[in-house]
Amino acid sequence: MTSDVHEAVARAHHAEWARIVAGLTRRFGDLDVAEEAAAEAFATAVERWPADGVPPSPGAWLTTTANRKAIDRIRRELKRDDKQREARMMYDGDPPEPLGAIDDERLRLIFTCCHPALAMESRVALTLRMVGGLSMPEIARAFLVQEAAMGQRITRAKAKIKAARIPYRVPSADDLPGRVSGVLAVLYLVFNEGYLASGPDTDPVRQELTTEAVRLARLIRGLLPDDGEVAGLLALMLLTEARRTARVAAGELVSLAEQDRGAWDAGLIAEGHRLVRERLASGVAPGRYQILAAINAVHTSARDVRDTDWGQIVALYDHLVRLDPSPIVALNRAVAVAELDGPEVALAAVDRLGERLDRYHAFHATRAELLRRIGLSAPARDAYDRAIALAGNTAETAYLTRRRDQLQP
Repeated sequence: MTSDVHEAVARAHHAEWARIVAGLTRRFGDLDVAEEAAAEAFATAVERWPADGVPPSPGAWLTTTANRKAIDRIRRELKRDDKQREARMMYDGDPPEPLGAIDDERLRLIFTCCHPALAMESRVALTLRMVGGLSMPEIARAFLVQEAAMGQRITRAKAKIKAARIPYRVPSADDLPGRVSGVLAVLYLVFNEGYLASGPDTDPVRQELTTEAVRLARLIRGLLPDDGEVAGLLALMLLTEARRTARVAAGELVSLAEQDRGAWDAGLIAEGHRLVRERLASGVAPGRYQILAAINAVHTSARDVRDTDWGQIVALYDHLVRLDPSPIVALNRAVAVAELDGPEVALAAVDRLGERLDRYHAFHATRAELLRRIGLSAPARDAYDRAIALAGNTAETAYLTRRRDQLQP
């Protein structure tokens, strides 16, 4: 019974966290109150549901409990003579004011967290916490920084939103372009956490996160139908999501080369390809997400891994490096170079990234695979060990462990 209840709480957290936080933010106008009240509501569920049973409507139960927790906190913080404000918090009968063209609580919360008054990294981190419901360790891993530093960054961002009285709404059409880059960055990271979870305590693939990221990307495309990067990110998500069911088998990650391409979702691939073609036909220079979508279009166009046009993929990465000269982009480019020019050339490029990516598990996993292909088993084993130590989820750890154990002594 207890394990079933914990699973029910976990499912409710995945489904309801962002909705509850968004609703509390609208009502009380305070991100700290919203987050803490939501967290307390889920903690109360963990305590009470094993004894009382899972309620018929878990979401409604959590929403009611979270609202009570928020009111209790505000009561404690109010001065005794501030009766008028207390009465307003206790009774929320007035209809809400119009808040934007799209009636979606989570989208409004994203745009609030992605206000241009905040630094870009703060926008992304705050939204991953408030909307994505990611834990502080998960967000810190996404940024490759320490958990304490990430916590301070999120705390400062919430304080700035409160001090600046940043409104909780979808901005006007004129304001959208200034906000959308941060929103897209958030959705991409939320999607990536669902695509391959960074922590060991969740499912390796978190469909609730990828599904929600795609849903919100579709809404934003409705707001900005001519924005190339919005279309590019949606295409990228669709082409990646199309491979989801083939990515894990028997608890182990399945590499792209080994996936059953017949299990890929043909409908999502067709939609993603259509978006990529539309952007190419526009004649406008592509941005980062459009190039990443084009790379995935090349992968999903090949019926067999041996049919992959690696030359085209490397050329696309060359373009991407000019827009985004990050070490992770360079690492992914090296993977394609290995298929085109051989593992020795790729390994030299990867080794140049060691100082900046030493704590990134994919760096060591890539080195291990390249060393393996060259025939250097001992250093490959060491690289696998380092990747395994840094890897987050169980499926990736299982894959890396098997690959390491297959090495010849």
